[in-house]
Amino acid sequence: MTGQELINALKKRFGEAILSAEEKKPLKVYVTVKKEKVKDIAGYVFNEMKGRFQISAGTDRRNTKNDFLITNIFSFDQDKIFLIMHTPIDPADPNIDSITPVVPAANWAEREFRDMIGVNPVGHPDPRRLVLADDWPEGIYPLRKDFPYDCKVPTSTPGSSGPRIVMKEPPEGATVIPIGPFYPVLEEPSQWRIFIEGEKIVGCDYRGFYVHRGIEKLGDSVLTYNQIPFIAERICGICGFVHSCCYCQAVEDAADIELPIRAKYIRSILLELERVHSHLLWLGIAGHIIGFDTVLMQTWRMREPVMWLAERITGHRKTYGMNLIGGVRRDIPKEVHNDILNVLDKVEKEWLAVIDAISGDTPLMMRLKGVGILTPEDAIKMAAVGPTGRGSGIEIDARVDHPFAAFEFVPVNKIVKKEGDILARTLVRLEETLESIRIIRECLKQMPDGPIQAQVPDVLPAGKEGVSVVEPPRGEVIHYIITGEENKPYRWRVRAPTYANLQAVPLMIQNVTIADVPITLGSIDPCFSCTERLEVVDVKKGDIKIYSREELVEMSRNKYAP
Repeated sequence: MTGQELINALKKRFGEAILSAEEKKPLKVYVTVKKEKVKDIAGYVFNEMKGRFQISAGTDRRNTKNDFLITNIFSFDQDKIFLIMHTPIDPADPNIDSITPVVPAANWAEREFRDMIGVNPVGHPDPRRLVLADDWPEGIYPLRKDFPYDCKVPTSTPGSSGPRIVMKEPPEGATVIPIGPFYPVLEEPSQWRIFIEGEKIVGCDYRGFYVHRGIEKLGDSVLTYNQIPFIAERICGICGFVHSCCYCQAVEDAADIELPIRAKYIRSILLELERVHSHLLWLGIAGHIIGFDTVLMQTWRMREPVMWLAERITGHRKTYGMNLIGGVRRDIPKEVHNDILNVLDKVEKEWLAVIDAISGDTPLMMRLKGVGILTPEDAIKMAAVGPTGRGSGIEIDARVDHPFAAFEFVPVNKIVKKEGDILARTLVRLEETLESIRIIRECLKQMPDGPIQAQVPDVLPAGKEGVSVVEPPRGEVIHYIITGEENKPYRWRVRAPTYANLQAVPLMIQNVTIADVPITLGSIDPCFSCTERLEVVDVKKGDIKIYSREELVEMSRNKYAP
C-alpha cells in the first residue's frame, strides 16, 4: 500500500468525514477528520486496515487556531507508512468520542489528554484520572498554554489524610494483595492491587504517575530546540540516548534537515551499545527477581566494560549528551574502533556461555516457560512493542519497519518468538544482544568519513510537524512535534515503550500464581517514574496518612520518623 492508496481508501469509506488528506512527505500521511466520525475511522484503521496504534496527543491551539487538536497516530509497518489523524475540537464543546472501545491500546493516551488539556473522551470504559492525582483541582489542565510551567497547584483537599487515588474494587469473593509502591525486587516504584482466589490471579489494578516530571511541559514552554535533547535523555534512566535521538529526528523531520551520513552511523553505534548494556542489566535483574543471583553477578560484571566503553566514546557512562539537532557533538575516531571491537568480542564470548547455561537450567525453565503468556491477539490489541511484542510473534522492529539513523544501510534481523511467555521474551533479548554486537561491527566497518553536524538554520520554521520512531531495548519509542516560534516547540509528545507494555501486564498475569507476578512484570523490563509520594498505615489503628513533600523534607532534616 502507498500513502495515496491509504488516502483513497479512507475517502472512499468515509467521504466528507475526511476534511483533508495529504501525504506531506514520503510515507507520512496527514488527515483531518470530523470529530463525529473519529471513533468509526479509528476503528476502521485499527481493526480492518490493521494499522498499529502508536499514541494520541492533545494540543492546545486556542491562541493560534482557536481550538484543541486531538492527534491519533497509527503506523502501517509493512508499508513503512505513518498515519497522523487530526481532529479539531471546539473549546466551547471539549468532548470527543472515545476510541478505546474499538482501539483498546488508546486507553491511557485518552485519559492522559483528558487530564492534561481537558478534552473529555466520551464513553471511555475507565474514566478515572491517569496522570493527575484524584485530589487535583477541577478545571486546571497542565498542558494548556495558559498554565505556567512552574505553577504549584494546591490540592483540592488540603490536609486530607485519606487516599488520593481511586482504585478498582476486586471481584466478589476475591482477596486483595497490594504490591508496591515499593517492592524489594523491583528497581523502581510501582503500585498494584492484585485480586486473588486462593493462589490464582483473577484480576488487578495499576495506578502510576505519582510524580509527573513535566518534561513535555518544559519542552512546550521554556526550552529551546537544542536544550531539549539533554532533558530528553533523562526521560529514562537506561534508554537516554534513545530519547534524545528520537526527539532530534522528529525536529529534523519537521524542519527538513538532512543528517550527515557519518552522524547517522555514530547514532546507530551508540543506540546499539545502549541496547547491549540494557539487556545485560535486565537479565541480571530478572535473575535477581527469581532468586538466581549468580546471573545478576555475572551479567553486571560483563556490563562494566561496556559502560567504560561508553565513557571512552562520549565522556559519560550513561547520559551521553551526544545529540543535537542536525547531528552529534563528538566523533568516534579510528583509534577507538579497536577498543570497541575488543570489548564486544569479550562480551559476545561470555554472552554465548550465558545463553548455553540458561537454556540448560531446568529450575529456570520451570519459572519462565509457559508463564505470563501474552497471546499475539492481545499483543496487537494492546499495541505491545519491543521484546514484549516480538516475544508474542509480532514482527515489528522500527529499525526495519521505519529505518532511521544508519539502519537504512545496515540490515537488521528481527528476533521473533511465537510462544508469548517469559521465556520467549528472555530469548528475544538474549539473541538481540548478539545481533546488536554484529550491527556495531558492521557500522564500524562501513562508517564513511565526513562531517558529523549538518548546517542548521538559526531559526527553524514554525507550524511544521515531525514524527520519529526509534527502537530502544524495551521497544519502540515515538516522538511527535509541532514546531513553534522563538526556536521552541509548540507541542512535543513522547511515548516510551513501557507506556504501551504496562497496559498489557493485566492480561499476562491473569490466572498465574502470586509467585509469578514479579517476574512477569519484570519480563517487560518496566521503567517507572520516580515518586515522592509516601503512604503510611498504622497497623494497630488502621489509620492511613499520606505525607506531603514538605513533611518528608522536614522529617529527613530532623532525622526522626513518626
